[in-house]
Amino acid sequence: MQDKICLIIDSNSIVHRAYHAIPGLKRKDGTLVNAIYGFFSILMRVTDELAPNALVASFDLPDPTFRHKKFSGYKATRPSTPSDLIIQFNEVKRGLRNLKVPIFEKKGFEADDIVGTIAKQIKSKKGWKSIILTGDRDLLQLIDNKTSVYLLRAGIKDSILYDTLKFKEDYIGLIPQQLVELNALKGDVSDNIPGVQGIGPKTATSLVLQFKNIDNVYKNINSLKVKDKLIKGRDSAFLSRELIKIKDDVSLKFDLKDSLWSGYNNIESFFEEMEFSALLKRIKKENQRLF
Repeated sequence: MQDKICLIIDSNSIVHRAYHAIPGLKRKDGTLVNAIYGFFSILMRVTDELAPNALVASFDLPDPTFRHKKFSGYKATRPSTPSDLIIQFNEVKRGLRNLKVPIFEKKGFEADDIVGTIAKQIKSKKGWKSIILTGDRDLLQLIDNKTSVYLLRAGIKDSILYDTLKFKEDYIGLIPQQLVELNALKGDVSDNIPGVQGIGPKTATSLVLQFKNIDNVYKNINSLKVKDKLIKGRDSAFLSRELIKIKDDVSLKFDLKDSLWSGYNNIESFFEEMEFSALLKRIKKENQRLF
């Protein structure tokens, strides 16, 4: 029997993607609604394609996380969230509540950590698997035989479903968990994670393929041409790995039965208020699905 699907939404990632992909969309009164429209347009497309049996949404909070405490430069190069986007986050949450989709956010942690924790809990549920909806490649580290990632690559329509085989194909033989080791060496500009200065993607990939993880890289450091760079960047490499690794043990009151999905009921009035006529037309088709 085929496993049931719980779709875990990395909501901050999707809202940001929608905000930049559909610039300038406003209601008649001039209120910007581009991120809201894009989020629910993506969600409707993905639920239509995947037919999930449960939905759950994770969000970031504005407070600093444990990563900021470990490294003050974490995400320091990112611009602040525009005020018109902050307002739209609240409206996305209101729409999700109308759909009775549970929303999780936790002070001191990122949405990624919530996603990782819920995915781990679902792995213990017989007959269930997770698909994570995100635009963030960092979440590919969570892929295993019970967890896949539906990754938005550009805009709101270009996407790919990653499982273990697709990951290995695209990452030249690495397994998903080694993405943490790879990025610990090469760094991650988008999150301002330093990695090891002078170690680029090609060298980092070669080292991880050969030694599996950065612990083994440093155990064999004397045999490597990049020895000096690795010695100089040792502390940065291990710190970067701590920052990159997604937690899966956040304290959450998650219950799968509270996340069961029954379609786009109770959302019409919200879409009417937002003036999303195109999405209203799609609801009838979506609601024909039985879960």
